[in-house]
Amino acid sequence: MSEPRTIDTLLARYGESHLNPVNEVIHFVCVPVIVFTLLGLAWAIHPLVAVALSLLALGYYFTLSKPFAVGMLLMSLAMLGLLFALPPATILPLSLAIFVLAWIGQFIGHKIEGKKPSFFDDLRFLLIGPLFVLSFLYRRLKLDY
Repeated sequence: MSEPRTIDTLLARYGESHLNPVNEVIHFVCVPVIVFTLLGLAWAIHPLVAVALSLLALGYYFTLSKPFAVGMLLMSLAMLGLLFALPPATILPLSLAIFVLAWIGQFIGHKIEGKKPSFFDDLRFLLIGPLFVLSFLYRRLKLDY
């Protein structure tokens, strides 16, 4: 029998602290919002910083799963496109405010779950959260990852 892929192991470990349906819904909303606001904070420094962060994350995702990397590429392009369309003066305050609110949501979800966030044990889980959310979409669409 073959050993499980790294991505399968990471998703399973991440999923251990995301079993409560309310916590899952909170994560489905807050994780993409946090990704968007992180890109917004980077964009406020300079748009190329946001692009560079996206490329670094995509490089990591590519090592885990090509289908996930493609999904994250599409998501990143959509988010960067939205940032490009927003009035520049709104990006920093909007990103800061929504970033804080989304993290409050995450911690409420983990309080409901009764388990601490996965990234407290392994910082890689900050990058796995978006894939966890994407995995639900892929399963619903019957796509392999």
